[in-house]
Amino acid sequence: MTFHIVSAYAPSGDQPQAIDALVRGVTSGTRAQTLLGVTGSGKTFTMAQVIAKTNRPAIILSHNKTLAAQLYEEFKELFPSNAVHYFVSYYDYYQPEAYLPNTDTYIEKDAKINAFIDELRHAATQAILTRNDCIIVASVSAIYGIGNPQEYLKSALSIKIGNTLSPKIFSERLALIQYTRNDIERTPGTWSKKGELYEVIPPTGDRTIRIVFFGNEIEEIQERIGDAGASFEPRSEATIFPAKHFVTPEENLERAISVIEIELAERLKVLSKEKKIIEADRLLRKTRYDIQMLRETGYTNGIENYSRHLEGRAAGEPPSTLIDYMPEGFLTFIDESHMTIPQIRGMFAGDRARKETLVAHGFRLPSAIDNRPLRFEEFEEKIGQRIFVSATPNIYELSHGPVAEQLVRPTGLLDPTLEIRKADGQIKDIEKEIILRAAKGERTLVIALTKRMAEDISEYLS
Repeated sequence: MTFHIVSAYAPSGDQPQAIDALVRGVTSGTRAQTLLGVTGSGKTFTMAQVIAKTNRPAIILSHNKTLAAQLYEEFKELFPSNAVHYFVSYYDYYQPEAYLPNTDTYIEKDAKINAFIDELRHAATQAILTRNDCIIVASVSAIYGIGNPQEYLKSALSIKIGNTLSPKIFSERLALIQYTRNDIERTPGTWSKKGELYEVIPPTGDRTIRIVFFGNEIEEIQERIGDAGASFEPRSEATIFPAKHFVTPEENLERAISVIEIELAERLKVLSKEKKIIEADRLLRKTRYDIQMLRETGYTNGIENYSRHLEGRAAGEPPSTLIDYMPEGFLTFIDESHMTIPQIRGMFAGDRARKETLVAHGFRLPSAIDNRPLRFEEFEEKIGQRIFVSATPNIYELSHGPVAEQLVRPTGLLDPTLEIRKADGQIKDIEKEIILRAAKGERTLVIALTKRMAEDISEYLS
């Protein structure tokens, strides 16, 4: 594993000393550091240099999709030979399931999934599990549950030429990892069949795997990377990853269903004791339907609400998130930390309040509460060594470790000098400054608090 930067530029300004300080901190095992860099000082390039010099996989967390996309493009350009991936929420629109007791209004979960972003998410998790030279740029979506990485990897279907495997069993295995048959439209997460030839399109959507059977034996494996115009290349083996992140092996499914049925029975007793007949009936019908779907297809809408049982977690135990997929010894960069840290800190409480209302009124089992984002303390524990990156770090960042300052830009450009003066006599002060500027042939911009104040100053100066 080697991270190699491709750039026409070398570190300059304050970058070299900031890079050296951060690399020393990482190699000496410092848990937290802060990169305090003014706007335009090249903080992204400094992060890239730290990754390359420490040779450690990394996750870069950002507080919004737009900034994450910008960072993703920059890191892809800097590390063309390494696995740089993008992991953000795949919803173009998302209305979470909710209940408003005051108006007796149930709001069903409604969402529009962006298929392309879903492909990028799958590409990210697959790269993490198969390569160590990974850089993942993610939004705070990274602290939400996406299924157990061990089960995800275990469910992957590995095939080799010469394997004894009947086409019927192969089809069943594909169904178990949530692939659907579609002989007309070739979309990610589907497979098609023509005689003894199967074509599987993984959820990443960037390749097609062709498998040819001869009786009950795999005779040929081919792979096409890119669109339909590319040619198929022979392969001796291939790995087909699950079409969805929430995948439960058969042996775990019956155990999970048994536990769900036990919890349902216990919850119905509680609701009956509280004389909540409507709530009990609602919960019974909804949960029975979900259990039936799990038995028949291994999947149901809202399967994430049963993730605690499907993964075998104890009550209150944190869910598996993208962070759990990361390789050992990874670095965490929290970009714009003064914005990202408060956002991560606030996710848990809002989600819990909504879920508790759903549980109280019979829309979900109590275990649904454990389908949640990480608590802030859990997040801190999982991310290992971290570097906060900000032009204006808060007390939290500054109090958690050494600070590497990056104040001189590579261009040599400096921030303008700021002076704070008393409010008394400020208009006369402005007048004096304007005269000084005018004498040099320069102009002046005066910024006021309100429209009325701007009008008054303008009238006076006129």
